[in-house]
Amino acid sequence: MNNSLSCCSLLFWLLMSIAQAPENPQTDYHEHLLSPTVARILDQPKPFLARDLIAEMDAAGIRRAVILSLAYQFGDPNRPRVEDEYTQVKRENDWTAQQVKEYPGRLVVFCGVDPLRDYALTEINRCSQDPNLRTGLKLHFGNSDVDLDNPEHVRKLREAFRAADRNHMAIVVHLHPNFDHHRPYGAKEAQIFLSEVLSAAPHIPVQIAHLAGSGGYDDPTTDAALLVFLNAIARHDPRVSHLYFDISGVAGLGDWKNKKQLIAARIRQIGVHRILFGSDGAWTTFTPLRAEIAFHELPLTREEFHVIDTNVPPYMPGKP
Repeated sequence: MNNSLSCCSLLFWLLMSIAQAPENPQTDYHEHLLSPTVARILDQPKPFLARDLIAEMDAAGIRRAVILSLAYQFGDPNRPRVEDEYTQVKRENDWTAQQVKEYPGRLVVFCGVDPLRDYALTEINRCSQDPNLRTGLKLHFGNSDVDLDNPEHVRKLREAFRAADRNHMAIVVHLHPNFDHHRPYGAKEAQIFLSEVLSAAPHIPVQIAHLAGSGGYDDPTTDAALLVFLNAIARHDPRVSHLYFDISGVAGLGDWKNKKQLIAARIRQIGVHRILFGSDGAWTTFTPLRAEIAFHELPLTREEFHVIDTNVPPYMPGKP
């Protein structure tokens, strides 16, 4: 009898442990590949192909991923200009799309472009006509050295967002500006983005990367910017009705462990249904598995993790 009770108790605690264990995120909503050309630009020793990412995803138990093309790297104004820049941009977007085609049902690709370049609208329209690139658009304000206090930059951003909206392309935007050039960032810039840029795309999902930062949560300007969106969400501002945030590179980088409570509080204020799991460049030591483990160290409830792990934004294929 005692042995039976002991076995039953062991089985009970085993089942409870399984029930309380976090699930794997179903999708990584922020990933990249490295073409041979971009690998050279970023001083990486070798390319990172779709098959390499799939192996990392399998190790983390992740079924699907959104691949954000790095074609915007060619427009970086803080690097030497490349010859035939727009040709290189098109080639990079097409190379990324070709890689993704090798794994139908597992990988989705977003077109990448520097929104300040003269060819930006042409490339957005070209991608919108390509069945493999029309899902969405990736913009990187840091890499493109966007200054939200510059009215001309804001005008071009508004045009890019309007073009994406017109072509029914979702947007993933790295909102934090360039660190090296100390571009201004905080509540003022977030408000400009909300009022003058996001408002130009009222019909499409817009995903702000890295919880409005650029990795970790050490920069206080990130929290100041995020609060602008939290306030808009709290007052049911229609401009944020299709707004999402990915948490790629937040948990696991910098002094994040001392900010766990703050990060969790901000996630709850945003609303867990707006939060998307992401890991970023899997060719680094911060693999999807490491990102997943760090994410599940945040002080969220099992129910909150379940919602985030299973969130599916409207831009995903098959989503009604």
